[in-house]
Amino acid sequence: MFIQTEETPNTLTLKYIPGKEIMGNGTLTFASKDSAWRSPLAESLFHVTGVAEVFFGQDFISVTKKPDQDWALLKPQILGSIMEYFMENDKVVIREAEGSDTTENDSDEEISDVVKEIKELIEARIRPAVAQDGGDITFERFVDGTVYLKMHGAGAGCPSSEVTLKNGVENMLRHYVPEVQEVKAI
Repeated sequence: MFIQTEETPNTLTLKYIPGKEIMGNGTLTFASKDSAWRSPLAESLFHVTGVAEVFFGQDFISVTKKPDQDWALLKPQILGSIMEYFMENDKVVIREAEGSDTTENDSDEEISDVVKEIKELIEARIRPAVAQDGGDITFERFVDGTVYLKMHGAGAGCPSSEVTLKNGVENMLRHYVPEVQEVKAI
């Protein structure tokens, strides 16, 4: 099995591309070892000392290390964990949280046309670009001209994420959706 690795704009995060589907739909962030119970693969990655966060994209895994750790030591251990997992499993297992509601909270009738347009732009243009850098960006809410977005994976905590948010995402949304005045990360 060949697992490709790519650097991301966030020097604390590497993107691992195993050539297999990781998440069929959506993304998933494991911000700590405690949250990793939902996935045996995430649990395995957190067994590597120095792993701070794990992010699953559609076809990649982003791993963020603790600042005091060295990639030269972590990278082979992470590659080994991913390879070992896929030697024993065909796909990534995700356990559902008890009482979780997997239905979409907003029905089409309840969402304004402006919010629909914002979400469509994020899905079609912004998320694919952010995924190339090992992260994800999701819509949270639109209030009084401000779009609130959440950064995941390599995008969260990346020094260039604020520039990307303001110069890229905000400019695009303001261009296509005149009601948008500002974009903020939460």
